[in-house]
Amino acid sequence: MCGAVKGGLSLDGVDVAKEAIIQGQVLRGDVPVGNAYVRLLDKSGEFTAEVPTSASGHFRFFAGPGDWTLRTLAPQTDPVDNAVTAAKGVVAEVEVVL
Repeated sequence: MCGAVKGGLSLDGVDVAKEAIIQGQVLRGDVPVGNAYVRLLDKSGEFTAEVPTSASGHFRFFAGPGDWTLRTLAPQTDPVDNAVTAAKGVVAEVEVVL
């Protein structure tokens, strides 16, 4: 199951105390969306990073502390933006519903 666990991705080997982590899952209804793209935009809207979702719809970013926007792009769906705040020592879990 690609390391996924109920409630999110496995954090085995990740020192959460030293990282600001943003992770989550992209869903269409209650079905995971694989091969979508999630972009990380800074507070001014500038592109910072992009990752594809796994087959189970999961994604993860190691971000700097602060306010971010997640922009999710998937076929046959308008882009979906979610605001999220990252903090060192905290895992920000985001569920994106298309």
